[in-house]
Amino acid sequence: MSDAEAPLSARVRRLLEAAPDDRLPLTYQRLAEALALTPPRTIRRVALALEQLMREDAAAGRPFIAALVVSRQGEGLPRTGFFELAVELGRLPEDPALQAEAWREEFRLAVDDHNHNDQA
Repeated sequence: MSDAEAPLSARVRRLLEAAPDDRLPLTYQRLAEALALTPPRTIRRVALALEQLMREDAAAGRPFIAALVVSRQGEGLPRTGFFELAVELGRLPEDPALQAEAWREEFRLAVDDHNHNDQA
């Protein structure tokens, strides 16, 4: 199966796993562009693929690779759906006041896992 024929979530995972640390986090828009997605609903399709990856990572006990994607560069955070699903999956606290810091820790764990996989 070619990469273009692979499920979008698998393509997203491969792209994030291959991303250099100095390019992280990626924005939803940049990820959509790297995947060569075309409108309509490019960001929505990226978000749904990331949610699938979150479910896979939670089931496997891995850090959320989706934590590597934010709404905008700088102090951008993931979209609301990331936080809602992370709470549902038991990975982040329900209290919204604690979620940004919990995401930063999840981001750190995902980068560490990313680096570990690069060395394997």
